[in-house]
Amino acid sequence: MARERNERLALLLLEAGWSRAQATAAYNRVAAETLNGEVRENSKIGRSHVSMWVGGVQASGIAPAILCQALSRRLKREITPQEIGFAAAISPAQEALDWRVDPLIALSDLGNGVDTDRRRLLAGGVYSAAALILPDAAWWEAMAAEPPAEVSVARKRVGHGDVETVRELTLAFSRMDQRRGGGHGRRAVDEYLKDEAHSFLRGRFADDETRRSMFSATAELAYLSGWMAFDNSEHAVALQRFSLAVKLAARSGDAPLSGHILRAMAHQALDMGFRHEALQLAQASVHGQRYAAATPRERALLGVVHARALAANRHNDRAAKALLRAEDDLSNAHDGIKEPDRTFFFGEASLAHETACTLRDMGDHQRAVKEFRRSVRTRGAAFRRTHAVTLGYMGATQIAQGGVEEACATWASVLDAMEGGIYSGRARQRVVDMRHLLSPYRKRGIPAVGALDARAASYLAQVD
Repeated sequence: MARERNERLALLLLEAGWSRAQATAAYNRVAAETLNGEVRENSKIGRSHVSMWVGGVQASGIAPAILCQALSRRLKREITPQEIGFAAAISPAQEALDWRVDPLIALSDLGNGVDTDRRRLLAGGVYSAAALILPDAAWWEAMAAEPPAEVSVARKRVGHGDVETVRELTLAFSRMDQRRGGGHGRRAVDEYLKDEAHSFLRGRFADDETRRSMFSATAELAYLSGWMAFDNSEHAVALQRFSLAVKLAARSGDAPLSGHILRAMAHQALDMGFRHEALQLAQASVHGQRYAAATPRERALLGVVHARALAANRHNDRAAKALLRAEDDLSNAHDGIKEPDRTFFFGEASLAHETACTLRDMGDHQRAVKEFRRSVRTRGAAFRRTHAVTLGYMGATQIAQGGVEEACATWASVLDAMEGGIYSGRARQRVVDMRHLLSPYRKRGIPAVGALDARAASYLAQVD
């Protein structure tokens, strides 16, 4: 019996503007990013696979999830297996984000290790916009009002010094992430979360303030694990960690920290191309006490990502107002205001970076380049991973204005920053994008283009 042609998939490929070869390349990029070297069924495909799927053959293994992710990124909306004519179970990533799951149970699920966790998350899907739907107000109220669990006197007593221990470790790994990238050290963070931090949360607290402080500190550590996974392009894992962090922050009653984590989820959604969902998350991050109870520096960070989400959704007037408000908030931050014991790096350099991204999305490339330059100038090269990402965006904006040689000079600085131990999927993606944006200029005999393209190709060959 002849197979029925998969017209759904054929139409989506047509909408994406992909040939079979281009669809294959996009699939393999997402698979390499997601599987991180793990060999699975359909972990790499050829053009014949795409032709067979269009011809009516059902994709198996991880293929439906990977193909959906590749198409979602291209079309800037979520594509489900059903939309491309494939059958797939509900993603375990979505199940892991079930808001009904108690945070201590979610934390104990980390106990099988990072590699097992990745396999579980990939069994039925990858990063999903459906998993970004937040719980209602009743959930937040119930979590914050959750009474402390009954504990045995045999469990260890947890005091303020234990809270400080978790915060000090978070600070140390956060600084390493800024300098070396999220691909370095996340396993150690997860090991600490599932063992020591989990043990603290199940202990006997000196008082309720200590209990809430420990939940808040652990939430920030879980957030850091999520941010490191996001930076290393492990997007399904990152979303699961962010979800855990939100639950822990909600249990602690720390509204500004909840906003901080929702802001990170919005940032990830923007990078993944889910603009509508990013705006919903960003709006939630600045809602009520998440913004009102935050310090000026925290409000500036929440506000500037909200501005980015507004710009990505073509709400330029609102984005411009949000930018001004974020600038005002940061200008009101001074030494006399006590900042929370929070691990985040946000100052003039970070504001300039996010402002530049917002202006870029608003179509104002000239001002965007100016703000990228301000970010580079005020940050310096100490935080190398962040430095490389900023320079990568700046070069892309310069070449969009026709400044090819100027962009090449900027991108050469990206490779300078990344040499010598940067483990970051986001920074690596800037090099991939660099080569893509240079491709129309390769045959024009521009010396700077040839030299930079060869250097970028050599770098990618070494890290892939």
